[in-house]
Amino acid sequence: MERRSFIKQSAIVAAGVTILPTGSLFASVNGKVKLGYIGVGARGMSHISEGVLRDDVEIVAICDTQERSLKICRDYIAKKGKPAAKEYTGGLDAYKRLLDDKTIDAVIIATPWQFHYQQSIDAMKAGKYVGCEVIAGLTVDEHWDIVHTSEKTGIPYMTLENVCYRRDVMAALNMVRQDVFGELVHLEGGYQHNLRNVLFNDGKRYYGGGVEFGPNALSEAQWRTQFNVDRDGDLYPTHGAGPCMHYANINAGNRFTSISSFSSKARGLAAYVEQLSPGNKNAKINYKNGDVTTTMINCANGETVLLSHDTHLPRPYSLGFRVQGTKGLWMDVNQSVYIEGKSKDDEWEPAQTWFDKYDHPLWKKYEKLAEGAGHGGMDWFVFNGFIEAVKQKKQTPIDVYDSVTMSVIAPLSTKSLKEGNATLEFPDFTKGKWKDRKNTFALDDSGF
Repeated sequence: MERRSFIKQSAIVAAGVTILPTGSLFASVNGKVKLGYIGVGARGMSHISEGVLRDDVEIVAICDTQERSLKICRDYIAKKGKPAAKEYTGGLDAYKRLLDDKTIDAVIIATPWQFHYQQSIDAMKAGKYVGCEVIAGLTVDEHWDIVHTSEKTGIPYMTLENVCYRRDVMAALNMVRQDVFGELVHLEGGYQHNLRNVLFNDGKRYYGGGVEFGPNALSEAQWRTQFNVDRDGDLYPTHGAGPCMHYANINAGNRFTSISSFSSKARGLAAYVEQLSPGNKNAKINYKNGDVTTTMINCANGETVLLSHDTHLPRPYSLGFRVQGTKGLWMDVNQSVYIEGKSKDDEWEPAQTWFDKYDHPLWKKYEKLAEGAGHGGMDWFVFNGFIEAVKQKKQTPIDVYDSVTMSVIAPLSTKSLKEGNATLEFPDFTKGKWKDRKNTFALDDSGF
C-alpha cells in the first residue's frame, strides 16, 4: 500500500512538472465542456454518440462539408433530447468560422487525414484544446509544427488513440508495471485488419462489397483509398505503437532512436476488385502501398519494437500485440500468456486467466460507464480522458509529444522505403526532456 501510494503521488508530482508548456489557456470551462466537432462522418459520429450521453458536455457546433453527415448528426442530437448544435458547412474552410466561436473550449477533429494538420494548428492558435483522430500530419515537418504550436500557445493536443485503453491492452500494462513479464526486451503491435470493404464501396452496398472509391463512394472510401494508391508505408501505425510506447516508457525515461521499414508487393486490392468486378478499371491501378508493411524500431534502453500494417488481404482482425520480457510473454494472436515458473509444464495459458487477475483498476471502476461504447468500451475511455483534461484545464493523458511520436511513424516509414529500407534517426520531439519525464498514463483516475 505504501508503494502504491508513492507511485500515485510521484505520478501526480511528475504530471505537475510537465502539466502544460508555457503559454495560457483561453478555455472558459466551468463544469461543462463546450465542444465543437470538425468532421462528423463515421468516426466523428461515434464521438457525437459519446458526447450526448454526458451531462458535462454541450455539443455547441458541428462542421462538415457534406449535408448527409450533418443531417445524421442533427437528427441524432435531437433524438437524444439535446439542444441543436450550430452547423458550419459550405467549403473546406468552414471550420475556421467554428473556431471563431470564443465560447468553444475544445474541438474533436475527425476529418480525412490530409486535413488534420492545418485544422489542429488553427484550433490551437484559436485557444481550443485539440482531440484529433489519427494521423497527426503527413510529413515529419508537420509533426514538428504541431509540437511547436502546442508549446507556443500552451494548448494541449491529444491523438485520440483508443487502443491505448483497450481492456486487454491495459491489463497487460498493469502486468508490465507489476513486473510479471520481467524486464521488457521486445514488443510488437500493428494494424492487421481486412479493410477492403472500407476502402471500396459503390454508395449503395455501403461497406458491403462495392469496388469504387473517390467522390462517388461513401465515408472513408472517398479519401482513404487514394493514400494506398499514392503512398507506400505504414499508413496507420498508432494502434500498435501507442500501447507499445506505454509499455516501454517511451518519452518517459526511454525513447525511439531509429526506424526502418520493409514493404511487400501490392496485390491484394487489385485482386479484390477483379474478383468482384472482372475487368473493372480499379483492378488495373498500380497501388503503391504494399500489402504488408513491417517496421522495426530501436529504443534507447535496448528494446526492439516491431509494427505491422496489413489491411489489403483476407484475414481475421488482430492487432498482433506481443509483450515479451525476461520472465515471459503475452501474444494476442493466440490469446495466450506464458510466465516462466508459473505457467504449467512450459505451456501456453489462456490470456484471459491472467487478465482477469490483473484487470486494470480503471476498467474495474468504470466498466459500467463504458458499456455500449464503441470498440468494446475503449471509445468511452479515450473520450473521457480528453474531456476530463479540458474540464480540469490540465494536460491530456496522451500529450502532444506522445501523439506525434506514434503518428510520425507513417511518414518515416514511407521515407525509409523510398530510400531502400534505410535506417532513419527517429526525431526526439521532447528535445531531451524524455530523460526526466515520468510515465503517468492510467496511473490514477483523475482523468486517466
